[in-house]
Amino acid sequence: MVQKSLGRLERVELRDVWLSEATEFTPWLAQPENLAVLADTVGFELELEAQERNVGPFRADILCKDVETGHWVLIENQLERTDHSHLGQLLTYASGLQAVTIIWIAAKFTEQHRATLDWLNEITDHRFGFFGLEVELWRIGDSLAAPNFNIVSKPNDWARDVNVAARAIAAQPLTDTRQKQLAYWTRWRERLDKSPANYRSRKPAPQHWLDFSIGRSDYWISATLNAAERRAGIELNMKNTPESKLNFEALLEAKDAIEQEFGSPLVWLPLPGKKSSRVAAYKLDIDPLDEANWPEMLAWMQSTFDRFQQVFRTRIRSLPECG
Repeated sequence: MVQKSLGRLERVELRDVWLSEATEFTPWLAQPENLAVLADTVGFELELEAQERNVGPFRADILCKDVETGHWVLIENQLERTDHSHLGQLLTYASGLQAVTIIWIAAKFTEQHRATLDWLNEITDHRFGFFGLEVELWRIGDSLAAPNFNIVSKPNDWARDVNVAARAIAAQPLTDTRQKQLAYWTRWRERLDKSPANYRSRKPAPQHWLDFSIGRSDYWISATLNAAERRAGIELNMKNTPESKLNFEALLEAKDAIEQEFGSPLVWLPLPGKKSSRVAAYKLDIDPLDEANWPEMLAWMQSTFDRFQQVFRTRIRSLPECG
């Protein structure tokens, strides 16, 4: 049997590649392909807003938006061991923003700073989240150095959601309708988890909708159940801003090409005065809360959702930014 030679991983010192946090590491991390590596580590999509942006008396290294929620994501970098000065800045940022996820990146976390982030994640509500990430560089032989992010602290969303759900149930028990909505979304979420596309959605909840990111803030896809009108739907939503109104019109001008690519007509709803404009596909004349209909609905919803992602994701990302 022929023995194959394998390389050996070698650690690379961060300062051998990035001499400065501000002038080298932060600009490197802000590049889309590198920000995507960080986004994959923390589990949500990031959209760059600014570098070196003032937040109160301090300057944040990188300011992003969580594409799914539209909330701020603030990234603070250190190429050294964590210190109290940076921790104080992070707390100042959190106090000045109504909803924010803070990602603290450092070469090494001290035990006390890791424990502090864990504590903050326990005592703050769902509007705030704190990640601690250690960055390292590795290479094999003479290869280029490759970055790796290790999570040392993260929001305990499961425990937080359980506590929120427990309080909600204690205050108002779920109706039969809400129980069925939760059961349906849980079934669909299990189906999506087996998809190679790695779609990201919010956790299933007892409500008539489930939202998904499509790669840009103020735009999202919703799956919906409407028992009163006997229908299920997949909808592209665009928050009603001056920018999105213009972009809705741009999509509408391409209606024929979009519907040909999609494979069937769509429902176009500008909805002036409402929260969002909408492009939708509906499955009609079906009771979405009747479990006997769920196999048919799940198959339709999966197929339609896949086509929405394929047809609209690139288009939405390429729409112009309107000042």
